[in-house]
Amino acid sequence: MTESKQTSNIKPADRLSAVSEYYFSRKLKEVARLNAEGKDIISLAIGSPDMPPSKATIDKLCEVARQDDAHGYQPTMGTPELRHAMADFYKRWYGVELDPLTEIQPLIGSKEGILHVTLAFVNPGEKVLVPNPGYPTYTSLSKILGAEVVNYNLREDDGWQPDFDELECMDLSNVRLMWTNYPNMPTGAPARMATYERLVDFARRHSIVIVNDNPYSFILNKKPISLLQVPGAKDCCIEFNSMSKSHNMPGWRVGMCASNQTFISWILKIKSNIDSGTFRGIQLAAAEAYNNNAEWHRQANITTYRNRRDTAEQIMDVLGCTYDKSQVGMFLWGKIPDKYANAEELTERMLHEARVFITPGFIFGSNGERYIRISLCAKDEKIKEALKRISNIMKQ
Repeated sequence: MTESKQTSNIKPADRLSAVSEYYFSRKLKEVARLNAEGKDIISLAIGSPDMPPSKATIDKLCEVARQDDAHGYQPTMGTPELRHAMADFYKRWYGVELDPLTEIQPLIGSKEGILHVTLAFVNPGEKVLVPNPGYPTYTSLSKILGAEVVNYNLREDDGWQPDFDELECMDLSNVRLMWTNYPNMPTGAPARMATYERLVDFARRHSIVIVNDNPYSFILNKKPISLLQVPGAKDCCIEFNSMSKSHNMPGWRVGMCASNQTFISWILKIKSNIDSGTFRGIQLAAAEAYNNNAEWHRQANITTYRNRRDTAEQIMDVLGCTYDKSQVGMFLWGKIPDKYANAEELTERMLHEARVFITPGFIFGSNGERYIRISLCAKDEKIKEALKRISNIMKQ
């Protein structure tokens, strides 16, 4: 069908020129095509947990879904049950006191929260500090909303922590937000209380709001910590948390942000004009999931991923990549050998010859150009099969 003359005269908004289609959205189309051709691609690319939530979580969802009065609109600020469960979760695991009525805002996932926070704090033309390498959505949503993205460097020789001396030398005028993400994605760098303390000090002195994205603190990590544990952090910081990774609920789209009452009220003002409350069954089931005990988290977030991580390290070894064994989270980040021009040369070879989809690090920023990322979100047998395929290719 040819494009009509009328349609051809319609142009998209200028903001679309600032971004491209999300890498995984584009690449998964190619993977789907290859699978349709019978190639049987093993995906070690995306961090989507393949295990189910706890049985109590699913049972609660089914119970509420059967109630006749559970299907109406819900409050944008979240049900009392969910807010109290989130506050209890922060108290139990991080030792952080939060007022469930005024210092917590449930979100439809952290990605949505990035939109709401940027709209609440940043005017078009103002600046945001974004880590390089870092989650691509920090950059893309900032650009869509007309903010100026200013990258700050994370480097392997600094343990992928912010270089505060470098930050202090930057032009920080008109900077409103600084995005941080620990435990770090994509590098797996653990959270450090010393880094959190310096971030709070940096925020206070420069009147910049730190937004820490904290969805990985339970994955391969025996001692989760929070930015909000730093005294006074709530005055100048916001923390996101998500049930996607820690509770095996990526498709449920349940996250939260925590901060002081004023910041939360600004975020709610934006959110209430964009979406309505999440289905009641999901909210009450999420509240139930927050009651998962330490043994559930040990098995789901440490034991399972530890076994997979061992195989992922073998894949890195076969590929000749170097990596830090102290990494946490549901990925393994490795530096490629010098013989490759760039990471995509290696990942494309693995995709088309070994039939294994691995993420090239360039999608996370220029500091990731010589790195690859392996997801641990595949069954043990799939990761072992990926190792076998890659080993066979690398012998050729």
